[in-house]
Amino acid sequence: MKDLECQQAEQHPSLTHLFTSFLRLGATAFGGPAMVAYIRKMAVEQKHWLDEKTARDGIALCQTIPGATAMQMSAYIGFRARGVGGAAASFIGFGLPAFLFMMILSALYARTHTLPSVVSIFNGLQAIVVALVANAALSFGRTSIKNWKNVINAIIAALLFGLKVNPILVIVIAAISGVILYHKQPLLPAVSPANKVHAPKSLLLIVLVTAIGFTAFYFLDRKLFDLATLMFRIDLFAFGGGFASVPLMFHEVVEVRRWMDGPTLLNGIAMGQVTPGPIVITATFIGYLLHGFLGGLVATVSVFLPSFMIVIGIVPYFDRMRTSPYFNRVLTGILCSFVGLLLTVTIHFASNIPWDLPRLVITVGAFIALLKKADILWVVLIGTGISLIVL
Repeated sequence: MKDLECQQAEQHPSLTHLFTSFLRLGATAFGGPAMVAYIRKMAVEQKHWLDEKTARDGIALCQTIPGATAMQMSAYIGFRARGVGGAAASFIGFGLPAFLFMMILSALYARTHTLPSVVSIFNGLQAIVVALVANAALSFGRTSIKNWKNVINAIIAALLFGLKVNPILVIVIAAISGVILYHKQPLLPAVSPANKVHAPKSLLLIVLVTAIGFTAFYFLDRKLFDLATLMFRIDLFAFGGGFASVPLMFHEVVEVRRWMDGPTLLNGIAMGQVTPGPIVITATFIGYLLHGFLGGLVATVSVFLPSFMIVIGIVPYFDRMRTSPYFNRVLTGILCSFVGLLLTVTIHFASNIPWDLPRLVITVGAFIALLKKADILWVVLIGTGISLIVL
């Protein structure tokens, strides 16, 4: 009897238990998408909230839709276990440590970034960021570029982005070309979800509250409104995981709006790698430097909100969508385009660095280490130590 009660408690965890479990996991969530494996292990093997098949379906979903994969997987687990409330508890718990760490680092950066030792550290980190983005482009290429049609899509995206065409427009063009080029792409087999989940009515409430919030910012503080809508839009188009937000952020923040220069944003991206959680937490850094604590909070909520809404809204229909030929063609086109976008943004980032031999050695060394599957955190920490000595 007690065993049955324990099993039921595991399958229907309290919201507090979901929050604290993901909070502990989020505090050590270094490596971005790599954390998905640890989330699955906790939910399936340790807590028994989900079965293996349901967890695999969640991974497929979170790798398909735009947004930070690990954050979305936490929302998916919570949603399957306790509905929208569980999704919110898991999502917030997993992302809260990254937000707090980035807020603290942003505040320290704003006060100390002119100190010689800090300048040396960030000079090295900027060089490491180039290696990180180049490795991301290579990783995307290995998984997405499989034939000459994929190559065409990637090259077109790179050329358009190089001509400073809006990345969101580039993504739309890639989606259209995907429908045209991949008309013979085989379909995935239909899959029936382990747990039937209906679209929550509370999603409409979340949409309504979001609309009210954006309207309030529009009339009360136009700068915060611009920041919020930009971050919201970036997450909506970040197909391929959180790293896909990097070229969008760079284009919009540095090149279009000129809210900060390239090297400063590179510093923020570097801190996004040092902190736990997805690299999209760089939004917190941008918001804080522009508008203080409130700006950091608004940017963070805005850049994660679409991911949360998409997960709870699309779960009931995802299995059907995966068998749609148009959906799969669009997705293939978009993922190929991000190879071109990341390749071009690597060049943009590199052009913002005053290259010398120490920086070149740090970049090449970091790139080789990443190719050898070294942990990103160790690459950043060792690179930071070397930067203090040689730069």
